[in-house]
Amino acid sequence: ILVGLASSAVPQGAPAPNPATKATTSDPEGPPPNPANVPFVLPKDIKWTGDPARQQTAVLYGDQSKEGPYGVLIKWMPGACSRPHFHDQTRWIYVVSGTWWVSSSNVYDEKTTYPFHAGTFSTDVANTVHWDGARSGEKEPAIILLTGVGPVKTVQVDENGKPLPPRAPAK
Repeated sequence: ILVGLASSAVPQGAPAPNPATKATTSDPEGPPPNPANVPFVLPKDIKWTGDPARQQTAVLYGDQSKEGPYGVLIKWMPGACSRPHFHDQTRWIYVVSGTWWVSSSNVYDEKTTYPFHAGTFSTDVANTVHWDGARSGEKEPAIILLTGVGPVKTVQVDENGKPLPPRAPAK
């Protein structure tokens, strides 16, 4: 993995880029790819569900409650955070935009969160306590890409990290 390589840097021994072949924004675009070969969803067509004042989710593929891989976008609005919990499966997270605040404390206290800025990659290790969201006072939501293999269970914990009894389903 190359870290900190300036975009104008050319690795030693590599040919210099040819500016005559560089694409520009004035180049005409080609036709959209064949959706049978490259299925795609434009940003305006991604379906977000949930509370627009707290947290919204957009399922990109799969289902966390079923066998197989899944990928979801989660949009945390400023001031919205989960409470301490763990998952029975490992999950992988990429911060798409904003600042995602994370803590591994058993106790909910916004001051114990650490900022993961856009471009950060993280792992929720199975059966380890954490909680996350967007701190109060942020100017923009935090959007994360969450991937994993289902089914996955989420277990809320008390201040000692012990599992809480499951909540009764909402009527």
